[in-house]
Amino acid sequence: MSRLPSVFVSHGSPMLTLEPDRPAHRFLRQASQHWRQPKAILAVSAHWETETPEVGATAQPETIHDFYGFPPALYRQLYPAPGAPDVAARIKALLEAAGLPAQLDATRGLDHGAWSPLKLIYPDADIPVLQLSIQSHRDPAHHFALGRVLAPLRDEGVLVFATGSLTHNLRLLNRADRGEVAPWAQAFADWMAEKLQARDDASLLDYRRLAPHAAMNHPSDEHLLPLYVALGAATPDIPAERLHASFTLGALAMDSYLFA
Repeated sequence: MSRLPSVFVSHGSPMLTLEPDRPAHRFLRQASQHWRQPKAILAVSAHWETETPEVGATAQPETIHDFYGFPPALYRQLYPAPGAPDVAARIKALLEAAGLPAQLDATRGLDHGAWSPLKLIYPDADIPVLQLSIQSHRDPAHHFALGRVLAPLRDEGVLVFATGSLTHNLRLLNRADRGEVAPWAQAFADWMAEKLQARDDASLLDYRRLAPHAAMNHPSDEHLLPLYVALGAATPDIPAERLHASFTLGALAMDSYLFA
């Protein structure tokens, strides 16, 4: 069986599932052409935060509508993909063998960071999906290490699917959305692209200090941390492939990357 990549997808607002005119929506609709079909998907979402790693082991995960104030049509969206308890047990064993305490959660459903992009990529919801939590109080290096532990899954038919946002400052979005991109957001996205394509992992891990306008683009780390899981699961020194780049509301970078 050939090795699957690890991927990072900026999921944006859950409304993206209902906005076919968005470039990111159109990209996600055809994103699966960039990799072969997996037997299971491990989603590492910015929207499941725990003290230590937890793995969703639900046989039939519910669709979690973890947001408020959106149109009723969004709350009617469901993603009835089966779970993968066997893969969850495998992940727990890998983490514990690496000295990382982990727990299984037999009730965890799929939050919008997972189901909203997957609903566009795999609309039939016929591939088993499970989630791994992030530890938002820990740094990028911790999540990079998590990714390294998960790398063997890529040889076992599991797609490591990290989902967050390349930039994420909701207070500074341009709600008028006339197409202008904030220079501070563009500079950050460009820096990330340069370092990812050069596989300058050391600089990426130190992005808080080195990247332009880091604090403005990420007041907190949680939406960027999934990227480091995908990066850690990647083959060392192989450049990342930028699959998509666009902006929503002037400052929300919707970039997606593939790691061989």
